[in-house]
Amino acid sequence: MPGIIVALPKLQDAKTIKNLLVQNGFSEIVAVSSGAQAISNADFMEMGLVISGYKLPDMIYSQLAEDLPRDFKLLLLASGRVLAERSDEDIVSLEMPFQVHDLVGTVELMMGGLTLERRKKKAVPKKRSPQEEALINEAKALLMSRNNMSEKEAHRYIQKRSMDASTSFVEMAQMILAMR
Repeated sequence: MPGIIVALPKLQDAKTIKNLLVQNGFSEIVAVSSGAQAISNADFMEMGLVISGYKLPDMIYSQLAEDLPRDFKLLLLASGRVLAERSDEDIVSLEMPFQVHDLVGTVELMMGGLTLERRKKKAVPKKRSPQEEALINEAKALLMSRNNMSEKEAHRYIQKRSMDASTSFVEMAQMILAMR
């Protein structure tokens, strides 16, 4: 699950928002008081959301957004005046003061988007190198000739054996070739 970092100039304010989120079912939340701390914590998370004020002691929100890892989104908490003056449209914002349900709803929406992105990335099959493809084809050819299998059956055999042994498809092909 993606993590949440609350970065506000006053650590007590960050802890208050953290507690609100915990009360509403969120976990893996860190409260910090500077941009550097937010970035440092983000480096230890796979992906997540940073909830930030407009100005932190060491940087403003746009600098923080630029320095965050790629799989992190920023939610800006700021006054209506500040939000009216900004020009970046790729950062989600919430006008202060806000209702708790507005914060929770926005965070749920953003976390859902991050989870969806994670699923899409995992669904994309990894590209195999030409050497790996050649190795797989050689293992299939061996199974086809030795066991009178079709190419599809040989593929299924390697696939099933790799799943049963908790190894990659390529590793199983290597094992089959090693048993010649």
